[in-house]
Amino acid sequence: PKMKEDHCLHAALLCLGVLCCSQALGTERLNHSRPSLHGHHEKGKEGQVLHRSKRGWVWNQFFVIEEYTGPDPVLVGRLHSDIDSGDGNIKYILSGEGAGIIFVIDDKSGNIHATKTLDREERAQYTLTAQAVDRNTNRPLEPPSEFIVKVQDINDNPPEFLHENYHANVPERSNVGTSVIQVTASDADDPTYGNSAKLVYSILEGQPYFSVEAQTGIIRTALPNMDREAKEEYHVVIQAKDMGGHMGGLSGTTKVTITLTDVNDNPPKFPQSVYQMSVSEAAVPGEEVGRVKAKDPDIGENGLVAYSIIDGDGMDMFEITTDYETQEGVVKLKKTLDYETKKSYSLKVEAANVHIDPKFISNGPFKDTVTVKIAVEDADEPPVFLKPSYIFEVQENAASGTVVGKVHAKDPDAANSAIRYSIDRHTDLERYFFINAEDGNIKTIKALDREEMAWHNISVFAVEVHKQHQEAKVPIAIKVVDINDNAPKFAAAYEAFVCENARSNQQFITISADDKDDSANGPRFIFSLPPEIIHNPNFTLRDNRDNTASVLVRREGFSRQKQDLYLLPIVISDGGVPPLSSTNTLTIRVCGCDSGGSLLSCNAEAYVLNAGLSTGALIAILACIVILLVIVVLFVTLKRQKKEPLIVFEEEDVRENIITYDDEGGGEEDTEAFDIATLQNPDGINGFIPRKDIKPEYQYLPRPGLRPAPNSVDVDDFINTRIQEADNDPTAPPYDSIQIYGYEGRGSVAGSLSSLESATTDSDLDYDYLQNWGPRFKKLADLYGSKDTFDDDS
Repeated sequence: PKMKEDHCLHAALLCLGVLCCSQALGTERLNHSRPSLHGHHEKGKEGQVLHRSKRGWVWNQFFVIEEYTGPDPVLVGRLHSDIDSGDGNIKYILSGEGAGIIFVIDDKSGNIHATKTLDREERAQYTLTAQAVDRNTNRPLEPPSEFIVKVQDINDNPPEFLHENYHANVPERSNVGTSVIQVTASDADDPTYGNSAKLVYSILEGQPYFSVEAQTGIIRTALPNMDREAKEEYHVVIQAKDMGGHMGGLSGTTKVTITLTDVNDNPPKFPQSVYQMSVSEAAVPGEEVGRVKAKDPDIGENGLVAYSIIDGDGMDMFEITTDYETQEGVVKLKKTLDYETKKSYSLKVEAANVHIDPKFISNGPFKDTVTVKIAVEDADEPPVFLKPSYIFEVQENAASGTVVGKVHAKDPDAANSAIRYSIDRHTDLERYFFINAEDGNIKTIKALDREEMAWHNISVFAVEVHKQHQEAKVPIAIKVVDINDNAPKFAAAYEAFVCENARSNQQFITISADDKDDSANGPRFIFSLPPEIIHNPNFTLRDNRDNTASVLVRREGFSRQKQDLYLLPIVISDGGVPPLSSTNTLTIRVCGCDSGGSLLSCNAEAYVLNAGLSTGALIAILACIVILLVIVVLFVTLKRQKKEPLIVFEEEDVRENIITYDDEGGGEEDTEAFDIATLQNPDGINGFIPRKDIKPEYQYLPRPGLRPAPNSVDVDDFINTRIQEADNDPTAPPYDSIQIYGYEGRGSVAGSLSSLESATTDSDLDYDYLQNWGPRFKKLADLYGSKDTFDDDS
């Protein structure tokens, strides 16, 4: 209804504007049609005569109303020249912006009409050019002249805001009139014509919290003490209306979202007055006991809360820290608790804001307190030793079973269970000690040696009798007290040298001692000579009383030929109670020295030179020894030479491949050296020996009459049989030799002795030379010679 009413008013105003403009235009047309007066005189204020120049055109500025929607074109105005006599000989021409399209002219009457609807917001004015020409010749009768057609504005554009939605913030509890935000609208209508663009702002939604200034659009707070915790966000609708806000004006709206920002106007508050907590006495320091939380409706840093303990009997046993992520106070254990000593504690905890706004200090105090009661729970605790550690002493070499010390532990629980003790054997691998499981007495198992280990560090366990899992451990340090059980000895293996020309009372060495015992049983050392040699004619001893002693020469004139080595016993006593002593032997060598006392030689000279052997005799002995060595070397060399072979062949002999042995056999008559049956092929007993390396071309049938008896030891028959088989059977291996050669090689100077192919090929070998080899090869010569003879006869 509101919008419909606005449109009706708009239409009425439009019609009224059209009527007014038409009346004005009619008047303008009348003015425009008046002819100019040539030479017309006008009288001024003081009677001065003013001369007016002649004009060819008579018109004023034209106006046309926008958004005209009538059925006929709008008459904008009429052009008329003073030379136009009305006979139709003058033709009016219109050119310029919109000419012929928007604006048309009647070339006879000069009437100008607008053929289209105009929008001032698109174009506010048009510049046109008019000219009068002769209709017949188109000759210009007057020079062209420009005029302007202005589009007259109507209120056809509503106000528009720069943004459809606005967002703004304002602190809560702000004073009335606090500026929040400024909204701005614009109107496309002409601000210089009427009130079409005169805007007025008003608030449609958001009262009574906010207000808006009508002329500027500034939104301000309208209520005091607006609380964010009650309502944080507000939605405000602002209207901008033209026509100065009067009825009939057009309007536009925008939405403004206003958020109240937080201030610290609320103190923290605990939701309850007492917190109940519990903790086990077995808890370790630093363990969390519980949490408290004070609620603060403020947010951000305004809602930060810090916690502290301000009173209570548990201030020394507990502490509180702030968890800023959850805004909670964390109660933690500060010291170890004992249920049997105290069973409950009470704390007074305060929660206070970290950041306080001075503007709202009157709303304080910004803190709150609460009582925290903590109950201590009983726990099954392990035994507790009376001391955190023990230190005992025991003398070294003490007898087995000597008491070292006693440890004691107790059960802190109310049950007070019995305790049993044991030694951690990982700390007493040599088993020097044992402990009485009932009373905790520690004793030695074997004697201790301080010089081997001065301290023993062991650990003792204490466990409850009925609860073996509850145990405690305590370190024990046992010091082995020294006794004087080690006599002093030389600090080093001394060896002294004295010159043959040493002077009397001359010092030639300083000695010191060492004692493995403690300093209380060691130095001061006392050096002396044994009573039996206290009057030693050669050397004497002087105690320097600084744990050292000097050895001096008592006489002069030592000789290496008489005696080159002296052994001097020295007694060393310590300062222990009772004192211990030991006798140490000092080795003294007699050496040759120069006049300055520098050592030249300490070797003993050869005293045998005085036995009567001259230098020539010694040289003869050495020569004999050298000759004997040469003979031995020659003998060994001869023994290592290789022996010559027993059979020497001639140079032209080609049988170099015959192996020569140092030992000769017994020949064919030697039937006892080996069993000839081992040379027989087992397959040959049946009369047939197959070849395994080739495929036979035909089957060979041996002659049965040539087979010897299996156990025959007749070498002659055996050899004959084998020769005939080898010569006549190409499929049988050559068993006539103990060593079988599968390949004899090529290029050998000597001919082959094999009979493999003797049956298939004619042999070109001449075996007559076997007759020249002596009686040992007579049998072979007869065998091969007889064969050749037989072949010749055949």
